[in-house]
Amino acid sequence: MRILAFESSCDETGAAVVECELGPGSLPPRLRAHTLHSQIALHQPYGGVVPELASRDHVRRIAPLASQALKQAGLSIGELDAVAYTAGPGLAGALLVGAAMAHSVAFSAALPVLPVHHLEGHLLSPFIDAAPGEVAFPFVALLVSGGHTQLMSVQGVGRYELLGESIDDAAGEAFDKSAMLLGLPYPGGAALSRLAEGGRADAFAFPRPLAHDGSLDFSFSGLKTSFWTRVQRLSTTEGEGLDAALRADLAASVEAAIVDVLVSKSLQALRRTAHPRLVVAGGVGANRRLRERLLQASQERGFELRFPDLRFCMDNAAMIGFAAALRAQAGLAALRPAGDFAVHPRWDLSDAGLGGPRVRVGPAAAPSR
Repeated sequence: MRILAFESSCDETGAAVVECELGPGSLPPRLRAHTLHSQIALHQPYGGVVPELASRDHVRRIAPLASQALKQAGLSIGELDAVAYTAGPGLAGALLVGAAMAHSVAFSAALPVLPVHHLEGHLLSPFIDAAPGEVAFPFVALLVSGGHTQLMSVQGVGRYELLGESIDDAAGEAFDKSAMLLGLPYPGGAALSRLAEGGRADAFAFPRPLAHDGSLDFSFSGLKTSFWTRVQRLSTTEGEGLDAALRADLAASVEAAIVDVLVSKSLQALRRTAHPRLVVAGGVGANRRLRERLLQASQERGFELRFPDLRFCMDNAAMIGFAAALRAQAGLAALRPAGDFAVHPRWDLSDAGLGGPRVRVGPAAAPSR
């Protein structure tokens, strides 16, 4: 089965081709092509994603990326078996671009479509480069990005139970806002981590919210406030702002606080579920300190640990095609005729159906093949 996949939930436009076998004993899906365009430069002057600009850029980029992906895979549209796309969650306008493109391609070639949950793509992305036998369940998944911080119990493809999530801000947002306060460019998480490498993680005692409250929920708004207060106080005291050493210490200290909470909650989730492995996915999964801390914990406590390749930490279409292929192999693919589609700006991953608030377009009849 050959699947052309699209991603356009926020500020990355992607197209990919994934191939998989169907039937008992099938090998893991294989990535045949992967193309991606990031809008970072477009949104940088505004300090964050501008939804209208994101949607317009997706319109400009998505068709050329699809052509590039097909060329990389050595395939024509007529050699595909299905088209997958991110149906949510995300920015409504951005999601509609990818959905419209997927349905247009599918309609023109009389192919079925596969709507995919964006977070399911992230959750399964650490297995994109897996060898046979390495796609193993059950596991605890730490989904951590600019928009989401969640712990999931994963029993198999499509079998997800929410264990805990942020009750306010996501970890990635805490990274980005802290970076902004230090004068770092958007998106600031990676820049803050680089700055932190030259600082002392114990220079400032920032809070670790809910780290030991007994729940598996997260909270980062209080940490953000504490960081803002400390930066303002130090800036006033210094008179001319923060020097390089002080900025590095602040970056290292706030990074340590965020990572401590993520590690603590992940280990608690492993103990409660007794799952033998932890999977970390999402943009914050690229953070060096988080990877080092969890690797050390896995060696000390004996659980398996898997991260996605750094290419697949950010939003991408490879993970969408891979999730669609795994669903097809598990007999869970929601194959639909092209033409009548909905996107889900807000969508609970533990919801096995396509429920939730929608933006619907259609209906239209798909041609017979």
